[in-house]
Amino acid sequence: MIIFPAIDIKDGNCVRLYKGDFSTATKVASDYLKTAQGFEEAGASWIHMVDLDGAKAGKPVNNKIYTDVAQKTGLKVEVGGGIRNIETIQEYLDMGISRVILGSAALKNPKLVADSIEKFGNEKVVVGIDSVNEMVATEGWLESSDVHYIDLANKMIEYGVKYFIFTDISKDGTLSGVNCEQLQKLFDATSGRALVVASGGVHTMDDIIACKKMGLYGTICGKSIYSGTLNLKEAIDYAEEDK
Repeated sequence: MIIFPAIDIKDGNCVRLYKGDFSTATKVASDYLKTAQGFEEAGASWIHMVDLDGAKAGKPVNNKIYTDVAQKTGLKVEVGGGIRNIETIQEYLDMGISRVILGSAALKNPKLVADSIEKFGNEKVVVGIDSVNEMVATEGWLESSDVHYIDLANKMIEYGVKYFIFTDISKDGTLSGVNCEQLQKLFDATSGRALVVASGGVHTMDDIIACKKMGLYGTICGKSIYSGTLNLKEAIDYAEEDK
C-alpha cells in the first residue's frame, strides 16, 4: 500500500481544513518545499497536493507550488483542485506532475474524464469521489448532489478509470479515524476493476493497518502527520511491508 502525505494549499500557505470548511483553514507548515522534502526523507515516494483556491475558483491558482515540488524533489506528485479541461491536464503533465485528480468534473463533465483517459491513459488521471452521507459533493465540497458515491464510481469505471480517491467529508481533518464501512463498500463494489485510496480521518497507525487489511491501494495522511499522531516513516514502513 502507498502512503500519500498531503499538502493542501490556500492563499499560498500549507493548510488543513476541518470537514472541508474553508473558514477553518489552519496553517500547518511554513514552507511547502521543505515540508515535501521532509516527506521524501521519511521514505515517501508520492505526495498528494490540493489546490484549495483552485477548487473554489474552478481553475488552477497555485500551479507554481506543485511544479516546484515535482521539479525540486524526487517525489511523484498528484494534484487536484480546479482542473476542469484537457488543456490544464496537459499543462500539469508537461510540467512534471505525475497524476491529476478530477473531482467535480467527474460528476459535472464525465466526457472530460473519458477524453482524459483516452488521451493520457488511466495511470495519469485519478477520480476523486468526495461524499457527505454517501452522496457526492462537488466544487470544493461546497455543493452536494443526489448521486451515490458507488454509482459514480461504477460509471467512471465504464470510462476506463483505474484509480479512485474516496473522501468522507465528515471525517476530513477530524482525526477521528477513516470510514471503514464506506471504504469497504467501495472496495467490494470495484474490486478487480479499480484501485481505491482512502482519504479523510486518518489519525493513528490503527487507520493505516485497517486500510492495508482492506486491500486498499493507498492512504492519504495530512493532519495526522502535522499533529504528530502518526509517524510518517513508521506508516510507510508498515504499508510497504511484503510489497
